Amino acid sequence: MDNQYNYYHSEEERKYKEQPPASRGGVPKIVMAVLCAVVFGVVASMVFLTCSTLGGKALELLMPGAAASPQEDAQVSAPVSRASSVVTSDVSDVVEKVMPSIVSITSMSVEEVQGFFGGSYQQTVGGVGTGIIIGENEDEYLIMTNSHVVTGSDTLTVTFADESSVEADLKGSDAAYDVAVIAVPADEVSASTKGEIAVAVLGDSSALKVGEPAIAIGNALGYGQSVTTGVISALDRAVETTDPQTGQSREQTVRLIQTDAAINAGNSGGALVNINGEVVGINSSKQVGETVEGIGYAIPVSDVYDLVQGLMNQETKTKVDESQRGMIGITGISVSDAFSRQIDVPAGVYVTEVTPGGGAAEAGMNKGCIITAINGSTVDSMDALQAQLEYYAKGDTVTLTVGIPQPNGEYKDADIDVTLR
Repeated sequence: MDNQYNYYHSEEERKYKEQPPASRGGVPKIVMAVLCAVVFGVVASMVFLTCSTLGGKALELLMPGAAASPQEDAQVSAPVSRASSVVTSDVSDVVEKVMPSIVSITSMSVEEVQGFFGGSYQQTVGGVGTGIIIGENEDEYLIMTNSHVVTGSDTLTVTFADESSVEADLKGSDAAYDVAVIAVPADEVSASTKGEIAVAVLGDSSALKVGEPAIAIGNALGYGQSVTTGVISALDRAVETTDPQTGQSREQTVRLIQTDAAINAGNSGGALVNINGEVVGINSSKQVGETVEGIGYAIPVSDVYDLVQGLMNQETKTKVDESQRGMIGITGISVSDAFSRQIDVPAGVYVTEVTPGGGAAEAGMNKGCIITAINGSTVDSMDALQAQLEYYAKGDTVTLTVGIPQPNGEYKDADIDVTLR
């Protein structure tokens, strides 16, 4: 061959090299390649399986349960999903059940305002809150709310779930417990609205557990009903609140439910609901501040159930024209809840003077008594007593619950009937 040289070390090597490849008795290259590939695959598989097994064992030692097989993964993840869905689950069915029993409340009142250049003028002030329908009869629908939502109002308007509105009157309120019951005349509610509303189911707040789901429903910021969710954060909270009439701090009479479900202005009087759609609390207040987040409070319904029943059974009240309102015939000062604890006397109105010839004097009331309730509704300040008297005219007789001082320094409760003058 031109320009090509072949070198052999022996005659045998030359003869072997000159034989056709198939006749040399060796393994063809393609077969050898296949065999090598098979051997490499087997070895690689064994190495991978060994590493995977060892790695899984090591991972299992560090994180027990982390090295489960795909089938085991499916079995393990299902309970986790179900457990986590308790807090993040769809609560629309619960809300749909409860919403027909929730109403918005708008209050209007006239206030005397001091002018900048002297003198004074009147202006109309509005407020918003929420209520819960808790009863009905042939004459009325009865709605539970907070006392501070309705106290001092001249008119109350209730808006039902179908957006229809009707004016309401007061049945009774209790400032110390911050609960009230208002009534809407049944004959002023249309047939279509009656088909859209319902009476709420009250639950057992004493059976609540910390950590269980909580749903707050109310007229937040006056925009209409809205829903927030969270959990029961704590129970039996002793909380100081501000009296909306006096601006003074006072400790809530009942121990409250704490929740992280958002509660805002307008939610007052609304429902705190459990996962079964039962009302377990009356949303009443929240803590605010730069360092505070997710702390709201509700009045446990079981703690005020008997009180609310008593308010429901009172006669429906309408405000009496100012010129026709009756007076007890006393001068008094407020004994706040905080001050009453300091000096160990009942909270209410301390009588500093009894007007001669007035109703209180004729009923035998004396200076030094403390008025704690009127017609079964607790009063804890002079403002609360005057707010109650707005519903009574001259000549009406009211029953005052009075703490009478005893020689040993204690007070003994007595009911005194006073005819207003």
